[in-house]
This record gives sequence, structure tokens and C-alpha cells, in this order.
Amino acid sequence: MLRGVHLMRVTPAPALGVLDLLSAGLAKRLGVSCHVTTEEFDGRFAFDPLRQQTYSTALLARLAQAPLPEGIALLGITDADLYVPVLTFVFGEAQMPGRAALVSLARLREEFYGLPPDLSRLEERLLKEALHELGHTQGLRHCDDWRCVMVSSHAVSKLDVKDAGYCASCRRQLTKNGVPERRREKRWGGLM
Repeated sequence: MLRGVHLMRVTPAPALGVLDLLSAGLAKRLGVSCHVTTEEFDGRFAFDPLRQQTYSTALLARLAQAPLPEGIALLGITDADLYVPVLTFVFGEAQMPGRAALVSLARLREEFYGLPPDLSRLEERLLKEALHELGHTQGLRHCDDWRCVMVSSHAVSKLDVKDAGYCASCRRQLTKNGVPERRREKRWGGLM
């Protein structure tokens, strides 16, 4: 049962303000308490100099060891470009089911693609990816509904198309798993 989410910066870390905005968005959409921790987790140990990327599975394993109360998920947020060995990159990774998840801002930023910064687009992408990874911690698998936040996204353009909310099927599964239902919204989320 998800009772809350703790957000933690992971080196190289984004500004605390990014986590504050994400915390508010997650609390609104999930209906649980969200808290930004002031400590920063040093993720430099997982950096691969040959790839110039950070191995997300190693980071996730260490994050999962953090002592947290029952029902609290830990969401690490980093500026590192993440990878797993079988993929060129990942936007994030999570235990499924479990208590830890990780999201990278690197490829969510317009600047990564040679475009000018767009804070509102970054916030929207970050919220979607965080909801996706937290969905995995609650046992959700990838969804076939292209609008659902749980659909797999292997490109930022696919991330931009999906909603920042769970489809009816995923919402039922979350409710079954003990995540409170937000009755006033047709879909969990919607765009920011």
C-alpha cells in the first residue's frame, strides 16, 4: 500500500526546486504525501566512463537499501544520462513491485536535442516519467493504451504524446494494490 513518496536528488543532481514542483504534482495525482529529502545521494559510483552514462540498475539497487517506513516509495531524481546494458538509454527504472524508482532529467530536457530550454515541457515530461516509474513500484506493467502513463516510452516524442494519468485498467489495479483513488478526476492525472 502506497502511503507516501520521498523524493531524493541523486548526483549529478538537479536543483531542489525541480523536486518541489514534482512533489506537488505527484501529491495531487496520487493522493499521497510527497516529501523532498534534503540529503543528496552520491551516484557517481555507477558512472561508466566508456559510455559516458550512469548504470541505472546499480543506482536503483543502492537506493532500495535506504531505510524508509512501510508504504513509502523512494524516487531518486538525477541529471545523469542513464542506461541499462541492453538499451542505449533509459528515462528511468524501478523495482517492480518494490519501493525504489529512479528518473533522469538528461533526455527529458529540450537542450539534449539541441533545442532551447522549455521548463513547462520538462516539468510535464518529468511528472509523466515519475508516475510511470512509481506505477512499476506498485506492480503495474507496461500498458497497451497509448494515452496511459504506463505505456512504454523509448523516445521523448512518445513520452510527449501520452497523458500524465493512468487509464481505467491501471487505475483499478492501483486501487486494488492500495493506492487511494482520486474520484474527482476522470483519469488519474491529465496534463499539468
